[in-house]
Amino acid sequence: MSTAPTVAFARRPGIFSRQRVLAGLGLALAYLAVPLLLDTNPYVMSLIVASLVLGGVALAWALLGNLGGMVSFGHNAFFGVGAYVAAIATTRYGLPVLPALVLGGAGALLASVLMLPVLRLRGAYFALAILAFAHIFRIIANEWTSVTNGAGGIANIPMLPQWSGQMNSKTGAYLIILTIVLLFALAYHRIRASHYGLALRAMHGSEDATRVVGVNSTLLKGAMLMVSAFMTGVVGAFNAHYINYLEPDYAFSTAWVSLPIVAAIFGGYRTLAGPVLGALAVFLADQLIFKALIPTGHQLVLGALLVGMIIFSPSGLLPLLKKPGGAPHA
Repeated sequence: MSTAPTVAFARRPGIFSRQRVLAGLGLALAYLAVPLLLDTNPYVMSLIVASLVLGGVALAWALLGNLGGMVSFGHNAFFGVGAYVAAIATTRYGLPVLPALVLGGAGALLASVLMLPVLRLRGAYFALAILAFAHIFRIIANEWTSVTNGAGGIANIPMLPQWSGQMNSKTGAYLIILTIVLLFALAYHRIRASHYGLALRAMHGSEDATRVVGVNSTLLKGAMLMVSAFMTGVVGAFNAHYINYLEPDYAFSTAWVSLPIVAAIFGGYRTLAGPVLGALAVFLADQLIFKALIPTGHQLVLGALLVGMIIFSPSGLLPLLKKPGGAPHA
């Protein structure tokens, strides 16, 4: 008797497959255990929120690099534009905070449309061109005082909505940014698994060959730039309403691109969870451990760790944990 049906049935992923069980446990830990255990510790919760903000930008940066094949040094442009659009919409026009987050993403997407001509550039030239746009937007924010209030900044930005009167405000912000990052990770996964994702990965091998078979590489790259910009803009808008204040040097700080790049590379920018886990590991380790041990110059330890990671595991932390004989899957 043939055993083919039995073999086929055995290979189907079950409802309680290892990946799904781990994902369920991870969600339960993130949504239930973390708030319950740390709600009374606002300082640690604020650090986790900050690391998730960096993780959201790192995820958007990794999407552009992994699928679009483009390295950006100017994601702080999208972060700042999203923050300002949301802040102006809520302070001047009374828009509710949650819709303003989406509007901030739309503003960053519109900013990315202005950058589409630089898609003709390659490699370092593209990265530097995006960096130039970030400087341009910062100058605009400084000089357009009638809208942005210039260097004086925008104060009294409405706070994020609270989910419970008994919940710490940091915990409420944590649940919102966690949901945003998870939604973006899901979108990233869907794009990567689609036929568009297949075409984008094929372009990495030979862009000219994919054009021959009818793939519009410029259109796909432009779409990835706009998706990445939208994600970054939403995170920037969230951050503006989280800290309730905004000024140009902060909104367009290079830290909003340098730290996410470090996090994405450290965690594994070609993986889905790597950029976010890298942000959590890098930022929390720096603030809770290295800063306590070395109050001055603790960033040097992060630099050394990043160099070591690049040398010993160029693919990042998450692929290292998944190697045979290594630690269990994250």
